[in-house]
Amino acid sequence: MICLPSPPLRFVEESDEFLALFPQRFDFIYADHSQPDCKPNWRTESRYPLSDRQIQQGNLLYGVRFGSTTRYCLLDIDIASHYHPRQDPFAIGRIMAALERIGLVSAIACTSSYSGGIHLYLPFANEQRSWQVAIVLSSLLEAAGFRLRAGQLEVFPNRRPYTTDSVPRLYHAHRLPLQVGSNLLNSDLQPIWSDRASFVRQWRCAEQRNEIDVCLFDQLMQKNRQKRYRVSRRAEQFLQDLNTEIDPGWTDSGQTNHLLGRIAMRSYIFNHVLSGGEPLIGQALIDNIVATARSLPGFAQWCQHQHEIGDRAAEWARCIENSPYYHYGLPKQPKAEEAADGMVVQPNPREVKRDTWNRKQSKDAQARIQNAMTDLIAKNALPNAITARFQALTQYGISGSSLYRYRQLWHPDHQEQAAPSSLVVLKSGESADLPTRNVS
Repeated sequence: MICLPSPPLRFVEESDEFLALFPQRFDFIYADHSQPDCKPNWRTESRYPLSDRQIQQGNLLYGVRFGSTTRYCLLDIDIASHYHPRQDPFAIGRIMAALERIGLVSAIACTSSYSGGIHLYLPFANEQRSWQVAIVLSSLLEAAGFRLRAGQLEVFPNRRPYTTDSVPRLYHAHRLPLQVGSNLLNSDLQPIWSDRASFVRQWRCAEQRNEIDVCLFDQLMQKNRQKRYRVSRRAEQFLQDLNTEIDPGWTDSGQTNHLLGRIAMRSYIFNHVLSGGEPLIGQALIDNIVATARSLPGFAQWCQHQHEIGDRAAEWARCIENSPYYHYGLPKQPKAEEAADGMVVQPNPREVKRDTWNRKQSKDAQARIQNAMTDLIAKNALPNAITARFQALTQYGISGSSLYRYRQLWHPDHQEQAAPSSLVVLKSGESADLPTRNVS
């Protein structure tokens, strides 16, 4: 581990001692002030850095990310988390005990917003590399039995287990403290009078007490340095398409089934790439789908299946686990029903009949997609944008799941390799030898 010297010249004004605690201002997030019981609609601004003046005006909510180095880390505990004092009054004490191993003994506690979630800031004097802090903190907490995931316990800076063929992946952003709904907490985790001067005083005190054990930090970092996945350009585009559909959340009624399907797909295929750890299966996959759905904007207002969200998530988890999709970057595993310890399983006549029906459905779906593509091309109405093309094809009665499964028939990335003139309308009984394994 390399301990870097004092921070270099920053790109934002630092006349305000409180705001100077958060010097990384590029790719900041912002949102309009929302109702106390609603989640803000966060957006990212990448064209220019966040200025002190914007924050001081207070007309919007702001959040920042981590740069290549940092002098603090942050733990986020949601109000509904198993580790929140409402559910477990001793959990935060156990969290701090786990971090004492490397010398982090003092934290600044504050509410994140009106939601009642808790942010624990842990500043330290010597600047550290952000990716190393992410690995060490995450490994310490996981070794102590804590589950790191959205809605439960999140670590900032977060682990970034993959790189892409294009731009570097950003660290997750966190909202700045002491904005509307955020207050300092005392040792009993009760709200107290809060102002920026008080926050800075607590920060400086904790900073002096948190002296990182360099040798142990380095040992833990080397021991827990995880596999980094290289995500292809096509897989990244597929992931971005899923994010585009998922991140806005609910905007109207009647969207639950579609959103849960997209969440299940992203969690099953990419969660180990995005968040580290083992790929999600079974109950862990179901829990992740539920937690993600509940964290999205509009869930409380528009989702009409909140009382059965667990059952719906379980249905989608079973669906994706039995689909042709698999965990990205890992070899496809045979389904449990296909083979057991090399034993040949005799086909059930009903299963053979079902498989024949499935193949027919697959051929019909591919034929509908190709017919729709041919019709759109003939009308000179085929959109170039992915989302617009997707929506145009659904107007032909084609389901979203079929479009994702056979995207090589319509996705612009695939069409660059196959000219429109090569599109062929499948007739009944013809076979389309099309791969379905690749998610990219």
